[in-house]
Amino acid sequence: MAESKLELKSPPNPNSLIVSAPPSSRPESPPVTTGGGFVPAVWFRQRPKIRVTTEFDSDSSVFFHRISCKVLDSLAKLKFSFQNNGKGELSDPQLALTSKYLSLHYDIEEKNALVNASFDVAPGLQFKAVHEVKSQQGELAMVADLAGPAYKFELSSAVPAIGKPRATIRFPLGEVSLEEKEEEEEEEQAKRILSVNGILKGQIMNGVCTAKYKDEALDLRYCFKDEQMTFIPSISLPSNAMSFTFKRQFGPSDKLSYWYNLDTNYWSTVYKHNIGKDFKFKAGYDSEVRLGWASLWVGEESGKAKTAPMKMKVQFMLQVPQDDITSSSLMFRAKKRWDI
Repeated sequence: MAESKLELKSPPNPNSLIVSAPPSSRPESPPVTTGGGFVPAVWFRQRPKIRVTTEFDSDSSVFFHRISCKVLDSLAKLKFSFQNNGKGELSDPQLALTSKYLSLHYDIEEKNALVNASFDVAPGLQFKAVHEVKSQQGELAMVADLAGPAYKFELSSAVPAIGKPRATIRFPLGEVSLEEKEEEEEEEQAKRILSVNGILKGQIMNGVCTAKYKDEALDLRYCFKDEQMTFIPSISLPSNAMSFTFKRQFGPSDKLSYWYNLDTNYWSTVYKHNIGKDFKFKAGYDSEVRLGWASLWVGEESGKAKTAPMKMKVQFMLQVPQDDITSSSLMFRAKKRWDI
């Protein structure tokens, strides 16, 4: 029987240092050179999109153009606008640069600039400023949160200061402001008095009641609205002028509105019919100017041109005077947008 051999290996010496050879690595390729120089990595930024909007009103025969694009990595917006008539004469050129905290509007013809600034000084404290360069006038304001963002206190003053600052308190149900105004007396001497203005809103039964007080006049308005009907009576004090508005919805596409002033006996009515989202027909009559009219909208009336078909909105309007039907006129407005 063969004897098995047992090999004994001595433990490694802890004082010995074992140096392992580094693994063979692939040599780095030399940088690409052209003409003896390095070619750095070049990043080309995409050109910002330019938006061009043109509007035309046949009543004034004036074209209104607006060119805008986002700059500074979309942190600001640059806009240039101007008008031209049928003869090609340019007028009212305006240049504007707007951002979240600062905006600048420059009138090229008047050589005048309007600067608006707004930024947070501290949490819950905001600073706002408006300055017109040519007249050297403006306004400074500080807005502070009182008990959360729903309650605010604003203190503003004209620059240069004319009187005491205006104080305004805003809360979920409205706002109240206190300011100093000039009141002319019989001797033509201006007297400064404190004036209180405010607006309050509140839920009463199934509607909303609104009270607005300004320049010693009080306007009361109540709005009741459900899925099919809206009724809005209103009264002004101390003139006691009363009026009411009635709106009736006939299905999802038809709506009739009627307004009547009990003080002057003037009234007006409007009928609306929607054909899908992009077409609307409206017809109405106004007894104060004794005029009947009808209009057709192509594109959403309150929407922007970019959401309309082919990014174009068109309105056709026919006006028929009651006293002279032969002087009826057909007008149209068009608004087109291009993204370049």
